[in-house]
Amino acid sequence: MVVTLNERLPCRTSQIRQLKNLFSVLYTSVRRNVLLTIVQPSYPAPSVLVAYGLECTGKTSVVKGALEDGQTPHAFIVSRECITGRHMLEQTVTACIYAVEATTHTKIDRALYSRCENISALVVHLQQLLQNVPHMTLVFDGVDKQRESPPTLLPALSRMTEFVPKLSVIFIVSVPKPRFLHTVGIPHVHFPPYTKDETIRILSNRDSGDLLEFSEERSHKCSSEDVLTLWTRFLTVLWDSLGKGAARDLGSFTVLAEKLWKPFTEPVLDGTYGPRDFSRIMVSRRGLFQNEDILIDSIIPKATEERSTVTSKLSHALPYYSKYLLCAAYLASFNPARSDAIHFMKSTDKRRRKKGGATSGRIAKNRKIARHLLSPSLFALDRLLAILHSIIPHTIPQTADIYTQVATLASLRLLLRSGASSGDVLDPACKWRVNFGLDYVMTLGRTVGFELSDYLASAD
Repeated sequence: MVVTLNERLPCRTSQIRQLKNLFSVLYTSVRRNVLLTIVQPSYPAPSVLVAYGLECTGKTSVVKGALEDGQTPHAFIVSRECITGRHMLEQTVTACIYAVEATTHTKIDRALYSRCENISALVVHLQQLLQNVPHMTLVFDGVDKQRESPPTLLPALSRMTEFVPKLSVIFIVSVPKPRFLHTVGIPHVHFPPYTKDETIRILSNRDSGDLLEFSEERSHKCSSEDVLTLWTRFLTVLWDSLGKGAARDLGSFTVLAEKLWKPFTEPVLDGTYGPRDFSRIMVSRRGLFQNEDILIDSIIPKATEERSTVTSKLSHALPYYSKYLLCAAYLASFNPARSDAIHFMKSTDKRRRKKGGATSGRIAKNRKIARHLLSPSLFALDRLLAILHSIIPHTIPQTADIYTQVATLASLRLLLRSGASSGDVLDPACKWRVNFGLDYVMTLGRTVGFELSDYLASAD
């Protein structure tokens, strides 16, 4: 049994031997309607056993494989499939009925076992079911995560063996709490996490045809040994780069390897490199092992997600006049009030200053700081509306409720007010300032065809 299970479940030899030594191997056969049972060895199996370890450490597979190969009558109860504690008890009775029918080859009337409301009813049902069965093993998988279970459920399940002598109970848990069964002397079997060598060894037991599918022209040039060697070296690099810190368990590391294997082997499939050119493939695909975005699961394609993220960072989906309001607010915050006549009066003959400051040939002794690098200044609401009417290329219709849009921008905290004692957002005594930067408002202005840099005052 140990050799067979080692081939199916590698790197768990110690745990398989412990289960083999703790539980007697039962061989059953039916001859002339007489059930014959041969027990080897004759030592009694432990009444309670705890198999514990982190996720993806092979607890369930090893326990189930040991019981199946030993031909021991057993019933598996998966706690994550049970909604409540009572549901788990009823599932236990149902699983025992199927196990007893498979062992004794007799049909059991399920109407007698239709209700199981508590542990006492479960004990009575098991006593009746196991009358013609030499031994039965109940396995509760993930019972420590059972939903809506009373605090005394596990101790009560462990003490069922005192009333049902033909019964053994195995608890499969992740991290057992101290004395969580309220008793001592219970054997424990630990399943440690797989190491790097064990993980690579387990994942290397795959058919080369499942890894790469070559065309008929190239299939005779690429041997299965080369493909398996490439797969093993790929797993080693993947563990050192990403798996060691973010995918340490076998399940998550397997998912990560399957995600990156196809893009990693694209140069092999298109004929650029061969399976033996691992160094060249690694250099051309090193970006796969430097980006941790592959560790995050998402149902949105990466290109769409990046495009939506950039757009959401730079600009909001705002109405047409709200965008002009934010542009006017930025100009009111970073342009001095004395320059409004130069930049925004349409009737004047003066032109807006060129970017770069003074037009004289003299070099300023003290360099001025750019205005967009300073903190925003306060401005009045009347000045904001005056600049708005100046920069909009057409007349604002009466249906555009500008004051409501100002209040909405304030609720979005794109515009901040100060010096207001009343609760009215549009109080004339309020002073306003912007709460965004130059890159944001320039991107926002370009969406409506407004070039903000033409209206910004220089640093002098």
